[in-house]
Amino acid sequence: MKNKRSGLFFRGSLLFLSFIIWTVLVQTVDVQFAGVCETKIGFATFNVWFHKLIGVHMWIYTVTDWLGLVPVFVCLGFGMIGFIQLIKRRSLMRVDCDIIFLGVYYVLVILGYLMFEMIPINYRPILIEGRMEASYPSSTTLLVLSVMPTLVFQVKRRLKNERVQKGIIILTIVFSVFMVVGRLFAGVHWFTDIVGSVLLSAGLFSIYKAMVFRYCKET
Repeated sequence: MKNKRSGLFFRGSLLFLSFIIWTVLVQTVDVQFAGVCETKIGFATFNVWFHKLIGVHMWIYTVTDWLGLVPVFVCLGFGMIGFIQLIKRRSLMRVDCDIIFLGVYYVLVILGYLMFEMIPINYRPILIEGRMEASYPSSTTLLVLSVMPTLVFQVKRRLKNERVQKGIIILTIVFSVFMVVGRLFAGVHWFTDIVGSVLLSAGLFSIYKAMVFRYCKET
């Protein structure tokens, strides 16, 4: 177990560092005024080529936008579990350790989302309802890949019925893959936006798991 924790911490830290390096590269490598309204975009040659290759599909954008509410409801569900435990047990310290860490983890994900909304690295390749919007990292991809793996992780810890467990895990994986691919092929993000979201969410989730294994008992 100790080796597993160390491995997760190392992997999470490496992925988080990779995200930082990738963010720097996005701002410095092959930067051209090739974005919407002549905004700057890194890795411009590849990003523009890929965007022209796939085109823009607003129906996919709309579908994935609405389905982006699914991880929000997952967050609310675990929040409700924590709230019920708090009411019943009458102490925050008696709420399940992994649920407390999960709440902190969700807050960090939200803060990361807000930070990149306030400090745009680049803008979407198209206008959304006539407005320029921050594009890096893809917020929907970040939300899905940060939250849905926690559902799988919690299901494995808390559900004893293997059939139900397996069914939820399969549905979660299919949903997550659909959302990432859909967001990529909708044409509302640059390819590098998706990569950034994958690196950041994977790093944060690995660190969350490591913290749970280090400090929390099995439920």
